[in-house]
Amino acid sequence: MIKKLSITAGSDNVFRDLGFPEAEAQNLLLRADLTIHIRRIIAKLGITQAEAAKLAGITQPRMNDLVKGRTEKFTLDALVNVAAKLGYTVKLSLKKVA
Repeated sequence: MIKKLSITAGSDNVFRDLGFPEAEAQNLLLRADLTIHIRRIIAKLGITQAEAAKLAGITQPRMNDLVKGRTEKFTLDALVNVAAKLGYTVKLSLKKVA
């Protein structure tokens, strides 16, 4: 017997879709996005984790956590600071929930 596959459209936030409370889902998404951008910056610069860590003023093991996506170990402040020290500005936008 073949079961019919049901598809549910997701929102713009995977963490919300996974059931996290709204505030936590937004925080998790922002941290994940910043982490992805920082990883791309490091790749674009063509530098090692050790070099990136030195530029960012953090240890290499800490940079490894960031590169490996261990976002739970970083606050938004820490990620913004890393991006800034790598020469980038972080901008934030707000929109009213419908």
